[in-house]
Amino acid sequence: MLKVEEIRELINVVDESSISEFTYEAEGTTITIKKEADKQAAVRELASNTPVPVKQESVRVEAPVQDMSVDPANVVASVDTDAKENYDYEIVSPMVGTFYAAATPEGDKFVSQGSNVDNDTVVCIVEAMKLFNEIEAEVKGEIVEILVEDGELVEYGQPLFRVKSK
Repeated sequence: MLKVEEIRELINVVDESSISEFTYEAEGTTITIKKEADKQAAVRELASNTPVPVKQESVRVEAPVQDMSVDPANVVASVDTDAKENYDYEIVSPMVGTFYAAATPEGDKFVSQGSNVDNDTVVCIVEAMKLFNEIEAEVKGEIVEILVEDGELVEYGQPLFRVKSK
């Protein structure tokens, strides 16, 4: 299976070349890139007729791929002063990964809103590259807000919990 960066590179190569259609087949998946009249390429990932037990997803990407990142200069930050008074510490993600509120899908959550935590209390797990990293509170206090959902992708430095320290 091609990675997103590889697909983007293929789109750019097809877009800049004189070819109008490109097809790639591997592992029971077919990717077709076609140049349309307005010089945009369409990508479709199609399930082949081969009986391979592979989860197939449909993807459509318009080329050229545009950078969707947010320009910090265009972001207006607003802080609700009443909400800020309810907490004085944020537990942030130390890495990029997937947030898990419990050790197992059926297990109890490490903490919930209103839970009291100590410096060494495990509040969640962040999975990064198949490594499950326990995140500790590093503050003594009460969880006043949980900012992410179980299974959500989190970024480095993203606030996960708000804590009113004691």
